[in-house]
Amino acid sequence: MNGLRLLPWSSPEGKPCYLSTDDDNSRLSRKADEIEALQLDMGSQLLGHASALLDDEKAGNGELRFLACRLSEALTDALRIAESRGGRLLEHDVSAE
Repeated sequence: MNGLRLLPWSSPEGKPCYLSTDDDNSRLSRKADEIEALQLDMGSQLLGHASALLDDEKAGNGELRFLACRLSEALTDALRIAESRGGRLLEHDVSAE
């Protein structure tokens, strides 16, 4: 199973980074797992803040815009993680056949 894993970060130019390995327990694979977990946790916490801010009738446009930007970033992270994990599931299914 030597496939490419989409990593949870981009190059300085904004291009996707990939890891080519057959060792899911390599140092870089574990670091990617840690970062993915952190990104998902931060997204979950952000949802809690979003609920509170949206319930606050005094929240201003600046606060709501800031929230929308952070939610967009969190969704981008979550979709990248889903794409990476989905790709690895497909590789696993193919190698199991």
